[in-house]
Amino acid sequence: MVLSLIHSLFVIISVICLTALTSAAAILLSFFDSTGGNIVHSILARNWGKAILFISGIKVEVRGLSNIEFDNSYVYMPNHQSLYDIPVLLGRLPIQFRWLAKAELFKIPVFGRAMKCAGYISIDRKNRKSALDSLRKAGNSMKSKGVSVIIFPEGTRSQDGEISSFKKGGFYLATTSKVSIVPVIIKGTKEIVSKKSLLIKPGKVIVEILEPIKTDEYSSKDKKAELLNKVRDIIITRYEALKDTA
Repeated sequence: MVLSLIHSLFVIISVICLTALTSAAAILLSFFDSTGGNIVHSILARNWGKAILFISGIKVEVRGLSNIEFDNSYVYMPNHQSLYDIPVLLGRLPIQFRWLAKAELFKIPVFGRAMKCAGYISIDRKNRKSALDSLRKAGNSMKSKGVSVIIFPEGTRSQDGEISSFKKGGFYLATTSKVSIVPVIIKGTKEIVSKKSLLIKPGKVIVEILEPIKTDEYSSKDKKAELLNKVRDIIITRYEALKDTA
C-alpha cells in the first residue's frame, strides 16, 4: 500500500509538471503552426500521452488499425472508463484527430489555451445552441483539414465500469458531416485508476478499433436514435467479450 501511494504521488507530480511544460510549449509552437493544430497534436500532445504512459508503467496494445483508412475522416467513439483513456488514445492512436471536449477543460489556465492551440473543440452541454455551434465547427474541421474527431458518447467516465447511456451530440456530428462512426473499445484503464480513486497502478490496456459504421442512411430523428442504439450495442457486446477473455 505504501509503495502504491509513493508511485501514485510520483506519477501525479510528474504529470502536473509535464502538462504545464507541454501546454506552454504548445502555446509557443502554435505561432508557427499553420496546419490548424496538426503539428501541436502530433509532436506535443502525442508525446505528452506517451510520456504519461511510460511514467505510469502502462503498456498499450492497439488492435484493429487495419479497419480504418488513415486518409479518411471519422468520428471515433470510445467507451470512457478512466482519466487514463485520454493519454492512452493520444499516445497510441497514430492518427490526426481533434478532441470534442467539455467546455470546463478549456477554462483551466494555460492547459485550456493549449487545447485551443491544438485545434481541440469545446462543447458546452448546458447550452444547446452553443453545443450545436461546436458540433458544426467540428464538422467544418473534418471537411477543411481532413482530420477526425474523438468524442466519448457517454459524456463522462463510467461510475461502475459498465457502459453508460450515450449522448446524441456525436451522432448529430457524424450524420450531418456524412462521415462514418468508428466504435473504439478501451479495456484496462479502470483498473489503473478509477473515478473514485487517486491510486494509480501500472498495468496493460487494450484499445480495439472496430469496423466503421456508415451514417448516410441515418438522417432522420428516428434513424439517429437507431444509430445511437446500434453503436452502443456494438460497444457493449465487444467490451463484455474482452472482459470475458481477461
